[in-house]
Amino acid sequence: MDTPPSGRARRFPLRNAGHEMIAEVALDDTVLQPAKCGTTPARLLGVGGDPSLFRELARYVEQSGATLERTADEATTLQALAHGGWDAVLTVLDRDADVQLEWWEEVLPRLAVRPRMIAVTPAPSMSLALRATELGVTAVLPLPLERDQLRATLNRVLAAAAETPLPLPTVTPVAVGPYQIVSQSAAMVDVYRTIAHVAPSTATVLIQGESGTGKELVARAIHAHGPRNTRSFVAVNCAAIPENLLESELFGHEKGAFTGAVARKIGRFERASGGTLFLDEIGDMSLVLQSKILRAIQEREVERVGGGEAIPVDVRVIAATNQDLKQMIAEGRFREDLYYRLAVVTIRLPQLAARGDDFILLTSHFLQEFGRQYGKRIVAISDRASDLLRGHTWIGNVRELRNVIERAVLVCEGDVLRSVDLPEEWLAGATKREVSSTGPLATLQEAEARHIAQVLTHTHGQIGEAAQILGVHRNTLARKIKEYHL
Repeated sequence: MDTPPSGRARRFPLRNAGHEMIAEVALDDTVLQPAKCGTTPARLLGVGGDPSLFRELARYVEQSGATLERTADEATTLQALAHGGWDAVLTVLDRDADVQLEWWEEVLPRLAVRPRMIAVTPAPSMSLALRATELGVTAVLPLPLERDQLRATLNRVLAAAAETPLPLPTVTPVAVGPYQIVSQSAAMVDVYRTIAHVAPSTATVLIQGESGTGKELVARAIHAHGPRNTRSFVAVNCAAIPENLLESELFGHEKGAFTGAVARKIGRFERASGGTLFLDEIGDMSLVLQSKILRAIQEREVERVGGGEAIPVDVRVIAATNQDLKQMIAEGRFREDLYYRLAVVTIRLPQLAARGDDFILLTSHFLQEFGRQYGKRIVAISDRASDLLRGHTWIGNVRELRNVIERAVLVCEGDVLRSVDLPEEWLAGATKREVSSTGPLATLQEAEARHIAQVLTHTHGQIGEAAQILGVHRNTLARKIKEYHL
């Protein structure tokens, strides 16, 4: 009998009818061979467990459009793994799961290509799941097995195996202190130009944009490139602080000013004196507080709550909002005089969907950032994962993309980010769209949108290159992208 690569005859414990046994012979006398390229259906290698269990598993696998070929001893398993080419490995972890995982830990590093693995176990536990995940097991399923659960897992794993890796583009971010800006799109170039004009001055700036578009990052960029960059940058999220505490937070208070004021507190205006005060979500404060903000900006002085002394402050104010302040003025919810005092210069940030070329650059940047943070090296993204990311409606814009990529990096196995690493509800929604696409024929607009999306995926989001492939002017393609929300 052949031995493992290490030379030790460690056996993979197998069970039959509840009793431990070592099967010395495979179900047939030949070594299982990997599937030849292009053959269907997908082939899975079964390891461990008893024949009766695998007969049941084989039926479930066949119902998912694949085949399951079982090895019953260590030698045959090692030879089959060495040949490679399996779409996935289905292994049974029984009462000797710790020993079995140790066996896999020895074997897997010696393989030229690590197979995708699914484990089934009669005794799932947190420790087993954690150890299996560290080993690279895609899913741990409990026995008795639910057919639909196995089918769904197989579909995810086999779909990922069929995806094509797309190399990630090189990204050169612009540093803003500990933060970084990533962009090459025309929409953001206009923002950069405005920053360059306004940063050297001390003028107040109003930044408008949806949640997650990077308003604070732009405010920090203005401060970093301005004459006050050696002094403090103080940020306040006006929507995150209760109204009854916000005045004290901004202007400070004297000891005894109200119940609980056991000591004097210096407010954010004073702390930012000589530097920059960033008022985020300025539209979320009351009209009374708005009038006090206006006075502080105009008179360049503040009064602490419970105090009567005017305290001079020298501060540059940058405000931001995701609301339509002009509409709020019309509705009587925002002071018009404060609006014009803040909006000496207005910067409007585009949605992520409007930043075209930036999408894949941001994706690549976040993959590298979180790869370093979590000790992973991801060099590519699959075509389907890219399509799913592009097809998502990014309500939270760049912040949402960052969170999705962080989660994907955490669960990613290997050096390619695949569709299985994205939220499961995305995959379910994509499957429904794929099924529905086999129904009525697409309209001309739908077909055009789909083809543009495919070309953008091919060019990694580069609009100029995509326009050349499509034979249209860049501006025409940009208009189509906006029209179809690509």
